[in-house]
Amino acid sequence: MSRAWQRLDLEGAGLQTLNRELTRRLKRRGVAYGAWALFPLGAHRVYLEERIGAAVYAGLTAAALTLGLTLGWWAALGPALVEGGLAVFDLLWIERRRVTLNKALRKTLYLGHGARPPRGYRGRLTGDESYLEDYVRLKEHEEGGAQATAGGQSSTRTRAPSFLEQEAVLRELGRAKDEQRRRDDEDETQG
Repeated sequence: MSRAWQRLDLEGAGLQTLNRELTRRLKRRGVAYGAWALFPLGAHRVYLEERIGAAVYAGLTAAALTLGLTLGWWAALGPALVEGGLAVFDLLWIERRRVTLNKALRKTLYLGHGARPPRGYRGRLTGDESYLEDYVRLKEHEEGGAQATAGGQSSTRTRAPSFLEQEAVLRELGRAKDEQRRRDDEDETQG
């Protein structure tokens, strides 16, 4: 597919467009843990939209470097240990944060698009519902699987009977045959 087609954006409000946007914006586990490898810079916190945490990592790294270069490696040990502890904590935190962000993103995308309900809509039908009563009345006169006519009577059958209908007819024929046999037997014993 050419680049022109890939860049073509029809930008409708359809489900396909919405899902494409969602997959583009979802936070991925592999990327988050890959960015964790750069924890002294706070890259994983930036990816997971936690700017304050990223600034804390950058500040601790700057403090450790500054203290290490001016006072020696032992002075940099304090900020480095705190940063290491935070990095270990973030191994557990990343998945929770990713799930929370993705859930919030789904909510905003799925609930944010689409047509609004009509003015005055309160979640149920109000006012004139005669069309609903007419529809129910029409459906009550129909036979299962048959098309209704204007008078409420079913039209002639244009399809073969269903398996269940065939079974019902055979059962009825069997009952009629059994009754006829019983009558014949009774006539023979009496006559």
